[in-house]
Amino acid sequence: MKRIIGLILALTLAGAFAIASQAGTSASHSRTRALHVTKECSQYFGNPGEFCTILTSNLGAITVGSKVFYFEAATANGVDSDLALYAGPGNVANGHVTLPGNVGEVTLRGGTGAFRGFRAEVVVTQDSQDPNVWHWDGTYRYRGHGH
Repeated sequence: MKRIIGLILALTLAGAFAIASQAGTSASHSRTRALHVTKECSQYFGNPGEFCTILTSNLGAITVGSKVFYFEAATANGVDSDLALYAGPGNVANGHVTLPGNVGEVTLRGGTGAFRGFRAEVVVTQDSQDPNVWHWDGTYRYRGHGH
């Protein structure tokens, strides 16, 4: 009887340690990190379906040449649109941009492939030298998907 109780106790403790270890791992994967992206928008004229092209990124999932597609038309008040960041087949991040002038905000909330569990909040600013170049500077994290 003591042996069975000891075995049950050992299994219970092992399970508790496994759960605690997994929780620690998930927490470390959701750590916030800096995000810096530059995109070029000579192909974007404010119409739905048009895009900008990623020039630089400090995040491997956002590869050079990735496209940011905009779903709503720009208005006299700027851009307020859902968007998709397409980084190749099966790798799409979903987001939204609010850009009333040459400074605004982009949020990215999940997606597919490399963007599963992805979250980002960035400030978007127009480049001071080239009006077709825009910068995203902010933070990103992954939630519980082993990134």
